[in-house]
Amino acid sequence: MTVARARNPPADQPEATAPESGPAAAGPATAGPATAGPAAAGPVSGHPDPPAPPRRLRPFDPRLLSYAGVGRSYLIVTVGLGLVTTALVLIQAGLLAHALAGAARGAGLTALGGTLIALLLVLVARAAAAYGSEAAALRAAAVVKSRLRRRLIERAIRLGPSWLTDQHAGEITTLATKGLDSLDPYFARYLPQVVLGCLVPVAVLVRVTAADWLSGIVIAVTLPLIPVFAVLVGVHTKARTQRQWQLLAQLGGHFLDVVEGLPTLRLFGRANAQAEAIRTTTDDHRSATMGALRVAFLSALVLELAAALATALVAVEAGLRLLAGHLPYETALLVLLLTPEAYLPLRNVGAQYHASAEGAIAANRAFEILDTPVPDGREARIDAHRGAAIRASRPIGAALDLSSQQIELRGVSLAYPGRDEQALTDVNLTIQPGKRVLLTGASGAGKSSLLGLLLRFSAPTSGRIVIGGNDLADLNLDQWRRQIAWVPQHPYLFAGTVAENIALGAPAATADAIAEAARLAGALDFISSLPGGLDAPLPERALTLSAGQRQRLALARAFLRDAPLVLLDEPASHLDPVTAAEIGRAVGALLAGRTVLMISHSGGLPVAADRVLRLDRGRLSVVSGRESSRHPRRRRDIVAAAGP
Repeated sequence: MTVARARNPPADQPEATAPESGPAAAGPATAGPATAGPAAAGPVSGHPDPPAPPRRLRPFDPRLLSYAGVGRSYLIVTVGLGLVTTALVLIQAGLLAHALAGAARGAGLTALGGTLIALLLVLVARAAAAYGSEAAALRAAAVVKSRLRRRLIERAIRLGPSWLTDQHAGEITTLATKGLDSLDPYFARYLPQVVLGCLVPVAVLVRVTAADWLSGIVIAVTLPLIPVFAVLVGVHTKARTQRQWQLLAQLGGHFLDVVEGLPTLRLFGRANAQAEAIRTTTDDHRSATMGALRVAFLSALVLELAAALATALVAVEAGLRLLAGHLPYETALLVLLLTPEAYLPLRNVGAQYHASAEGAIAANRAFEILDTPVPDGREARIDAHRGAAIRASRPIGAALDLSSQQIELRGVSLAYPGRDEQALTDVNLTIQPGKRVLLTGASGAGKSSLLGLLLRFSAPTSGRIVIGGNDLADLNLDQWRRQIAWVPQHPYLFAGTVAENIALGAPAATADAIAEAARLAGALDFISSLPGGLDAPLPERALTLSAGQRQRLALARAFLRDAPLVLLDEPASHLDPVTAAEIGRAVGALLAGRTVLMISHSGGLPVAADRVLRLDRGRLSVVSGRESSRHPRRRRDIVAAAGP
């Protein structure tokens, strides 16, 4: 769900919990919910650029093959059963040729009974081997897809909001679902068939040559025609399949934009125009898909034709020698029965390659994401080939306790890739434990970027963040985030019960603890009015609740998390005065005895601050003491609203 909304995520996605599951946008100018985005602007509005074309499709991608190791045992079983099937085919051909030749010589059913029973047993064994091979192949594909999908989601989460904000939500969603599902033909059929395509023709050729050396020479000469034609057709297939995948990714991103921005589109009368744009993109994707299918069918025709001509050549020379009496009837039958089996595996390799092309292209895109460096590379590195998160060996430092340790930003600068200006420039800031710091500034000044650094959504381009004498980058990420509660401006609530949403940052919390957190946040009254109370189900984003109710649930998360560091991002700026005052009282209770960093555009929050700072174009300045009396009545009202 996080990845599916990653392109324009709300600035609040992990809320008060700051969970390890990779939240959303912490950037220099988070714009709020995607529904307010420019969905009416064009057919793929909201996307920075069209989806990047995949890298060149290769029959064997070493990175993709490395993931085959996860399902190695299943692939070995698949190939082994394929070889067993090949042996059974050779036996079946010999038995069938013997039975037909015996019948031609006038042998009766009694004489051929043993041969026919053996033939029946071979057919049953072939069916069992084919079933086992198919089951093992599909199991191998499922294991590999599951591993790759987990690595993809984990890497997207670790790359963080700064990276996710610039991505195409529809493309990543399609990639993680249908795209990786397209790997079924690659792992379940193409890879096993490649092995069989190398071994089976050799086995058949050896058996035919042993029976008739001249037919063996003809087969050996014509066998290379199949891969040659397959390569020629594959060159044409590649471009069409890549275009099909690009259109599918574009369609997914556009459709997600339109769905999320539907209220805005209806308001401005642009819904019909966007429906027409989706229809156009869908037609393009349909045309590209039909074009790819046409090429696939033509490739099958070409391979079938080549195999048929080669088989006909063997049949003609064997038939002529049979008529001349230079070739026994049983041998001729054996050659004719086995000749198609020599070409069949190579034909299947070509057919399965085209069937797996979409999955291989999707895998290329997945590996581009997996190869993207994690912003905080010192915390952990992902070994995609082994599929494990490996902690770097480094000292962790003293025990982390933000209730007694100060936070220092020493000459911190932050620049986002592809942006000309720095989000933060040479920021020096010390936050003493138990103190409240108010950070003001216009939109885009860098406030959210500073929060993103503290939440470790991104790493400083230069400078250091020091916690109790230890560099923040050297501290354990999970341990650090457990010390933080984040109350964003627009809380993100997931599909689930009210209790599950409150306990997002403390999943082991008891029902009594959850209820107490809701009471402290002033949310228990409206929760009690819901059908089911704390067990009432909420839709995604909890749009059935008011903004104030959603904000109270975010505060309840923070109360339940009970973290020593609280980050507030305009928690009441978008609420009416009465609701803002109620939220202010809850916030005042939440901040008691905690270290606090508060963000405000206007400089006013429903709690008093020990220090007031201002960010302007990424540069930090201290507001003079006179700022506290600049709006004396507002300040007195704020303090009164905060309560004791």
